[in-house]
Amino acid sequence: MDEVLVNFESKSHVVFVPFPAQSHIKCMLKLARLLHHKGLHITFVNTEVNHNQLLNSGGLNSLDDEPGFQFKTIPDGVPEGAPEYMNEVCRSILNKFLDPFVDLMERLESSVNCVIADGMMPFTVDAAEKFRVPIMHFWTFSASAFMGYYQAPNLIEKGLIPLKDESCFTNGYLETVIDGIPELEGFRLKDLPGYIRTTNSNSEEYTYVIESIKATRKVSNVILHTFNELESTIIKALEPMIPHIYTIGPLELLLNSTKLEKEPNKSDTKGYSLWKEDDECLKWLESKEPNSVIYVNFGSLISVSLEQLVEFGWGLVNSNHYFLWIIRPDLVVGESSALPSELKERINERGFITSWCSQEKVLNHSSIGGFLTHCGWGSTIESLAAGVPMLCWPYLWDQPTNCRQMCEEWVVGLEIEGDVNRDEVERLVRELIGGEKGKEMRSKAMEWKEKIETATGPKGSSTLDVEKLANDINLFSRK
Repeated sequence: MDEVLVNFESKSHVVFVPFPAQSHIKCMLKLARLLHHKGLHITFVNTEVNHNQLLNSGGLNSLDDEPGFQFKTIPDGVPEGAPEYMNEVCRSILNKFLDPFVDLMERLESSVNCVIADGMMPFTVDAAEKFRVPIMHFWTFSASAFMGYYQAPNLIEKGLIPLKDESCFTNGYLETVIDGIPELEGFRLKDLPGYIRTTNSNSEEYTYVIESIKATRKVSNVILHTFNELESTIIKALEPMIPHIYTIGPLELLLNSTKLEKEPNKSDTKGYSLWKEDDECLKWLESKEPNSVIYVNFGSLISVSLEQLVEFGWGLVNSNHYFLWIIRPDLVVGESSALPSELKERINERGFITSWCSQEKVLNHSSIGGFLTHCGWGSTIESLAAGVPMLCWPYLWDQPTNCRQMCEEWVVGLEIEGDVNRDEVERLVRELIGGEKGKEMRSKAMEWKEKIETATGPKGSSTLDVEKLANDINLFSRK
C-alpha cells in the first residue's frame, strides 16, 4: 500500500462508529488514527454528548479537523441526566440510532468505502446494506470474550441460557462446565460474559447482546483488540466461523511506533479521554520505590456501593502498601462517595485519590507493582503491555471471561471472589506486592510484555495485521 496517497479525493474513506463509552471510544479512536497514519481518510462518529465531553476534557481545539480526519456527531436520543443512562443508551442504539446515522452518511461530502463499527452498534449493518458499503465490526474485547459472545445463539439453543430462575445464582448452576465452545474447554457458565446472568429473555441487556451478536454474524470482517500470541488457539478456532479476522493489539504500542517513524519530533496532543486527567498523581508516583504501589481503577462504567468502597479502602490501608486510587464522581451509585473520616485519615498516610488519570502512563511507571482492576479489556491489555500483574474484581460484560483467562491461562491475576471483604483485599494486596505468588505473576507479566513488544514491532503479528487491514480497505475502494 502507498504510504501517502496523492490527493484527498483518492483516499479510501472509512467511517468509524464507536459504542458511546470511554474504553470503546478510546480504542476505536486509536485505530482510526493508526489507519489515518497509513493514508486513509477518516470520519469518526461520536454521539453529541461524548463529543462534547472529549472537548471539555481535551480543550476546545483538541478535536480540530485535520487533513483527512474529521469528527461528526449523531444524537444519543437519551434525555440529559436520565437515570440508568447506559441502559437508556443501549435501548436508544437499538431503536433510534439508525435514522440519524443514515442521514449523516447521506450528507458526507466524499463517498464512503468502508464502515468500521463497534460490534455493539448493530444498526450499522442495516446502514451499510442500505448504502452497499463494506462493513467491518471491531469488537474491542479479547478473542476469548468475543468467542463467549459469539456462541450466545448456541447456548440458547442448548437451553443453557437464559437462566431458569433466581435459584441458579445460588444452587451451583453457574459452576456448570460448558461443552462445545471451541478452545474454551473447562469454562463454566460463570466464566462467560455477563449476558448469561439473566432469567428474563426480554431483559434489555440480554436483548441488546443478542441483537449485537446477530448483526456481527452477518459481517465477514471482524477486528479484535488482541494479539495472536496471547490467544492463538481461540483465534484459530474463530477462523472457520468468520472469513476475515484481524488482531491489532495493543493499539497504543502500534500507534507509538507509527508516530515515531513518521513524526519523531511531534507529540500527540489528541485526547482520548472523556474526563480530564490528573497529572499530579504521576508526580506522587515519582517519590515511590519501584514496584511498591498498587493502582486501583474500576473503569469508566461500573458502579459500587458505599459499603463496597469502604471495604476496599480498609483493605488497601491495612495492607500497609502505597496505593493510587481512582474514584470517579459517579462511582458510588445513588449516594455520596464520602468516606468515613477515620478511613480518610489512614488513606492520607499511604494513598493518593484522584478522579481520573492517564492509565497507560500510570501503568508504565516504575513504581507500579500491581493493578486492582474490574477486568475490562482495555485495562487488561494495557496492564499486560506494561508488564503489571493484576488483582481481579470482575463485574459485568466481558469481565468474568477476562478474569478467568488472567488467573488460569495467562497466570497474571488473582481473583477477589464474592462480596468484597477488607481482610481478603488486604491479604491479596500483600500477596501481589510482596508475596511469592506476586513475584511469579510479575515475572509472567513481563514475559507477556516482551511478547507484546514483538507482536507490535517490525514484522510482528499485530503490525502485519494492521497493514493487511489497511490494504483490504483500499481494495474495497477499487471495486
